[in-house]
Amino acid sequence: MARVAVFGGSFNPIHNGHLLLADEVLEQLARVLFVPAGQPPHKPVGAVAPAADRFKMVKLATTNHPRFAVSDVELLRAGPSYTVDTLETLAAAGDQLFLLIGSETFLDLLSWRSPKRIAELARLVVVPRAGSAFDPDGPAAQTVLREIGADGFAPALSPSEGRGVLIAHVTSLPISASDLRRRAREGRSLAFRVPPDVAAYIRAHRLYEGA
Repeated sequence: MARVAVFGGSFNPIHNGHLLLADEVLEQLARVLFVPAGQPPHKPVGAVAPAADRFKMVKLATTNHPRFAVSDVELLRAGPSYTVDTLETLAAAGDQLFLLIGSETFLDLLSWRSPKRIAELARLVVVPRAGSAFDPDGPAAQTVLREIGADGFAPALSPSEGRGVLIAHVTSLPISASDLRRRAREGRSLAFRVPPDVAAYIRAHRLYEGA
């Protein structure tokens, strides 16, 4: 049974911060599966670039990494892209799934569809943002733990069994997708922020010019 990290998101666009995070978690896992959202349920329709373009950019960004893969499972499913549905599909392959989520996302998890089922299908891996005030012992985090039936927090990508939520402290680059979209709109450089092929794709397809 392979240990696979599921890295979902709008990737609007994917950038070097995403790639560095994924590369670092590979020290403990077999591969990282990027899952671009087809229609992010927490964002209004039209708030992100077309799903086909975001999927293509993720493919371009990851194609030369032997342990990165990209899934189009959320693009093939109509309607909002709910994580629980994605995990139900991916779990059929028999791999041990680890769901990568930011610390802010973890604190908002109870607003997602079927958060307890999400925690049953995949081991949650919380990635605190650099400078984040995430407090695993605080009441907000403890409420989420209790509601999803998790055993507590563990400080690393532990191979142990159980349903504890893992915390992965990885390098965080100060890159934001909103800043990249603004730079693209203003015709400014994207170099050293996104892979060259992704920057070229954004320019060629004139993405974010009207954002």
